Amino acid sequence: MVHLYTRVKKSIEEHDLLPVGKSVVVAVSGGPDSLALMHLLREMRRDFGWELHVAHLHHGIRGTDADEDALFVQEHANAWGLPFHLAHEDVPALAKASGMALEEAARQARYRFLARVARSVGADRIALGHHLDDQVETVLMHFIRGSGLAGLRGMLPLAPMAEMRLDAIPGEPPETAGLWLARPLLTVPHDDLVAYCHEHGLEPRFDRSNLDTTYFRNRLRHELIPTLETYNPRVREIIARSAAIFADDYDLLHSIMLEAWPHVVVGESPEGIVLALDAWRSLHPAMQRAVLREAIHRLRRSLRNINWAHVENARRVALRGETGTEATLPDGLRLLVEYGRIRIGGEGGTSEEVPQLDAELRLEVPGMTVFPDGEWAVDVEIVSREALPSPWPDDPWQAWLDADGIRLPLTLRPRGAGDRFRPLGMRGSAKVGEFMINVKLPARWRDRWPLLVDASGRVLWIPGYRPSDEAKVTPKTRQAVHLRLFQSKRA
Repeated sequence: MVHLYTRVKKSIEEHDLLPVGKSVVVAVSGGPDSLALMHLLREMRRDFGWELHVAHLHHGIRGTDADEDALFVQEHANAWGLPFHLAHEDVPALAKASGMALEEAARQARYRFLARVARSVGADRIALGHHLDDQVETVLMHFIRGSGLAGLRGMLPLAPMAEMRLDAIPGEPPETAGLWLARPLLTVPHDDLVAYCHEHGLEPRFDRSNLDTTYFRNRLRHELIPTLETYNPRVREIIARSAAIFADDYDLLHSIMLEAWPHVVVGESPEGIVLALDAWRSLHPAMQRAVLREAIHRLRRSLRNINWAHVENARRVALRGETGTEATLPDGLRLLVEYGRIRIGGEGGTSEEVPQLDAELRLEVPGMTVFPDGEWAVDVEIVSREALPSPWPDDPWQAWLDADGIRLPLTLRPRGAGDRFRPLGMRGSAKVGEFMINVKLPARWRDRWPLLVDASGRVLWIPGYRPSDEAKVTPKTRQAVHLRLFQSKRA
């Protein structure tokens, strides 16, 4: 065990975890991991010149055992000449008030306390006792619950505390900008730390709650991991190594995403983020997910876990959905497919750029007609048989109709009672309202969505969705009417 000092020192230097001469807050629970960390860092002071501060939070959970833990840590800090910081928190009450699980409430309270201590002593680094076995459990926990690279990379040796998102419990969260969480023991197995304590005459506290398998992490530790070791005795080492690989892969993907971000994002504010639809759809699927996750993260920085299922469902909607299609995202966010755009924001928190009409609008044929609001326009031209496109453009905002199959004038208008529509490729007709429901056009847009009708009152095109089968272009078509609906300010 003489090599543990060297291994931890190497990790600190390799990742620049605890810079020379800095004030460092050491989180100490009293267990073997944090006790070994406190002892190691105390021994290393002669090499690094740190000013160490020991911090311990009494969670108000384990009665007299918790009281004795606090006293134990304080006695060791005093004996080793280290300033000691103690706080009490009623975590069960916090969990009840916030509706969180007890484990999450304890985590929030603990990190908020550590941030306050760091601010009070002028430290920007907080040293934590997380070790290799903790890393393995974290990776497995994310894998079982469903995660991408961000979760499978596990804990990082050095991570900004601002990413902890500590505003889920009542009370003003502390300022975490500029604070860093350092994990010098992340490559060290728990058994090595227990052996280190024994070698140096340290008698750590034992937390009986670590045996309680009603906690998910404890079930992994006492049931799943031992089972996995029957398949491969080195499974802990392999999972930890995989986490390091995932971390590198995530960093690469994230850097590529940041390069793509300004080319995809056309609008960004605290209320919403707007993506260029075609630019986003041209990205690799991994980049599509990364951009969506980044948008969610920027709009909901307090959100700790972004569920893969939410992101993937939103990606599929944005990839295939027609204008007006929506997808639900976490924490009150939604994704909305608009004309040429994807909008991500809170319910009612962003404007919606879609064509809307309050009255009839007669179209110039041929020619361009601008909507009364000046935001949208329709361009109409007469196209000869020879000039028809090949292949046919896959654009729901354009329509080609057989000129002989329609009666002028052409008009755009909102839907009316009894309107029916025969979608291209279908034999029968359907009520326009039912068609709008089937294509998931949001209800708030349906009454003012423009419909193209001819002089006979037939609905020949629902822009953004489908032309009618009644005036479709056929091999016998001599001339076609080409219509294109677009935002005039982007023409």
